[in-house]
Amino acid sequence: MPRELPIGNGDMLVTFDRFYQARDLYYPFVGKYNHTTGQPQRFGVWADGTFAWVDDPGWERTIAYRPDTLVGNVVLVHRGLGLRLTCSDCVDFHEPVWLRKVVVEDLGRPDDAPQADTDAGRAGEPPVRDVRLFFHIDLSIQESPVGDTANYDPQTAGLVLYKNDFYFLVNGCDSSPTSGKCGIDHWAIGSKRIGGAEGTWRDAEDGTLGMNAISQGSVDATVGFNLKLPIKGTAQATWWLICGRDYDACAKLNRSILERGGDKFIGRTDAYWRLWATKEPIDLEPLPALVRDQYRRSLLIARTQTDNRGAIMAANDSDITHFAGDTYSYCWPRDGALVAHALARAGNSELSRNFFRAAAHWITKHGYFLHKYTPDGKLASSWHPWRLGGQPVLPIQQDETALTLWALRKHYEIYRDVEFIKPLYTPLIIAPAKWMTDYRDTAGLPLQSWDLWEERRGVHTFTVAATIAALRAAAAFATDFGDMGRARWFSQGAESMLVGLRTHLYNEQQGRFARMATPAPHRAGGADEYTLDMTHDSAGFALWWLGVLDVNDPLVVADMQALEAATRVRTPIGGYARYTDDRYHAVTAPGDAEIPGNPWVICTLWQAQWRIARATSLDDLASAHDLLVWAASHAGASGVLPEQVHPRTGEPMSVSPLTWSHATFVLTTLEYLEKRRALLDPIADAAHVGGAR
Repeated sequence: MPRELPIGNGDMLVTFDRFYQARDLYYPFVGKYNHTTGQPQRFGVWADGTFAWVDDPGWERTIAYRPDTLVGNVVLVHRGLGLRLTCSDCVDFHEPVWLRKVVVEDLGRPDDAPQADTDAGRAGEPPVRDVRLFFHIDLSIQESPVGDTANYDPQTAGLVLYKNDFYFLVNGCDSSPTSGKCGIDHWAIGSKRIGGAEGTWRDAEDGTLGMNAISQGSVDATVGFNLKLPIKGTAQATWWLICGRDYDACAKLNRSILERGGDKFIGRTDAYWRLWATKEPIDLEPLPALVRDQYRRSLLIARTQTDNRGAIMAANDSDITHFAGDTYSYCWPRDGALVAHALARAGNSELSRNFFRAAAHWITKHGYFLHKYTPDGKLASSWHPWRLGGQPVLPIQQDETALTLWALRKHYEIYRDVEFIKPLYTPLIIAPAKWMTDYRDTAGLPLQSWDLWEERRGVHTFTVAATIAALRAAAAFATDFGDMGRARWFSQGAESMLVGLRTHLYNEQQGRFARMATPAPHRAGGADEYTLDMTHDSAGFALWWLGVLDVNDPLVVADMQALEAATRVRTPIGGYARYTDDRYHAVTAPGDAEIPGNPWVICTLWQAQWRIARATSLDDLASAHDLLVWAASHAGASGVLPEQVHPRTGEPMSVSPLTWSHATFVLTTLEYLEKRRALLDPIADAAHVGGAR
């Protein structure tokens, strides 16, 4: 299920599903730990004797953000209850606290709704409705329910849940103008998913909670706030959940919120993210509003997936565990490098620097990255073996090492931050470039590794292109640092590899490049024989996008034209597949000519980038513009972009949001604007310096 509303600050991340149920709560790293393990955190309303959880079909939901910020703007309408709720959720931009302000509006009840005793009000007061808000907290602290404790804390008039050195404090205020009462009104603490217990959320459905003092083990809790809602009027409450490493830290932040008010924290977070999203003077006006909004939303969502210590998570959508048995809450150096590149191009150099500094700690002493890493920099789970056919092999995707070096050079070309590069020169430039230069066969091509899709092992066109680009980047760095011997070595390695690419990965008969070459078993790394896999694969775009071959090279043009025709999804949904007959999350039978695979956001945007790069007139840009609109129109209502979409319905598939999708949208938008500016005024463009570079 897509995560429609991620909110976070780089230390804490909360995600919501399409029912507006919080599903993931990560702390103290983005991606680790998920203290909910994907279980829904329910939110419900009791009004005059009738109850509805937020996933009840009676709700009409609009799940969105406030413009250009990371504060939610969710509107819930329930005709049966006669209520409209406007909810503002955020994770404070600085502190580890999730806040929710709920404004409840009376819409008038249906004629057959029960009438509460409180309707008449007290003498001399207007009539009111009895409305109660219930917030359910279902934590499995450090991703396990074993040994958790939940208790009512009389010092804060809230609930505290804890285990080891992880503490969570839940509290709130009735912030209605005529009330101003703080502390929870009632609560329930009890067992969940053990001994037949569903959880304390069931206790809320009669409008009253039992207020037991403490429970331990597999526990959950529910808190309630009682509101007096004026007829045809509004009432409001603000709820918060604080994360901390000890009780005192939580209690201190709780006091700050009580003293300053939850509105102050929500307001400052709104202002901070709006400033962050709009600080760069990038002129988006030539684009339609849908694309302009998606550009800024993509930047903000990519930020929610980026840990303050540098790791950039692929996706934080725990529902994928039901399909794959694992999550995407890891940093793949490839994804991280490409996202860091997008962030740097968009003017967020502090985030790209954090990524490269972290990468310098992750890389092995030999100069290559392994498969993927946890948010705190540990080696993550993997399916790449260390032994194949009775022989030891490196369990790597070489493009991950290459793209990190390439992206570092791109960062430097924008910011020229020599002091930043200096400590990275040996671990992140010289060591990987030396390893890539050595890790070749006699044809000059990289030895076998896993492809960027993590499905097959061989010598891949994408990997070769990335490695050539990386060695050229290393040569440029070495030249800058006066290291001329290494500069020549790396440059010669790149050019030798380019010869091998043209010689061994280009198929003369079909007039295009292979997806992959597999050395003959008896070759033992020689250059005599390769078996070519001629599957049309969108990853071939790397040949020109990474600057390995000129965008107008006849070999590139023929290759991209064949790729465009083979991977186009020929349904009303449109878009482009990863490769022909892609079976990952496939919804059709093999060999479907209409649907070569599900359309992927990144692959569709790669086609847009190709059209942008080739454009020689504004008319040429029109088709790229259309693909930008396609991507934006297949985002969720809140702006989240998935990995792929259903080829017949357009529904999001696999994880959502996918950080790579958002980064590619940012890059494509910037490339479109840059080309448009160049076509309109080539002289001014040549002198242009700014964030869009």
